[in-house]
Amino acid sequence: MEQLKFSPKDGFPYYFQFVKNKDLETLFSSHSTFSFLKSINEEKAEIRYAPDKWSIKQVVGHITDHERIKMFRAFQLSRKETVQLWGYDQNLLVSNSRFEELTFKQLLNDFESIRKGSISFIQTLSERQLKIKGWAKQYEITLEDFLKSIVGHEMHHINIIKERYLT
Repeated sequence: MEQLKFSPKDGFPYYFQFVKNKDLETLFSSHSTFSFLKSINEEKAEIRYAPDKWSIKQVVGHITDHERIKMFRAFQLSRKETVQLWGYDQNLLVSNSRFEELTFKQLLNDFESIRKGSISFIQTLSERQLKIKGWAKQYEITLEDFLKSIVGHEMHHINIIKERYLT
């Protein structure tokens, strides 16, 4: 992929820049995100860095939703179902969730459960399947790169939590 400046609104290419040179299994097996999030208490998890922004709980719920959605699309692509690796309305999903009603621990447990399922799925994929190509907006990408971008998305949001919520 050419070296251009991307923003989060660009989706795939922006998130991929965080993870492109890393091994897929290492990315999904890392515990750094979970260790960091477990250091945040329930009170801090309710923080919003601005009135119109999500709370940390909502951000974690969003990261989990994102992985759920993208892993289903990865499954479809791995089976060669013609699928557009399209986006989704994140604000609609968060506004229709129960993230604020759930404890932070419940949200973390859900995220960890989804991650375990993601790892299990990834372990079933062959090298041939990881090279299958699909479309994310105008970018043709491999399944492997699409999967890596899921963790890139997570890293983007963890950086935001560190920079804007906990300073």
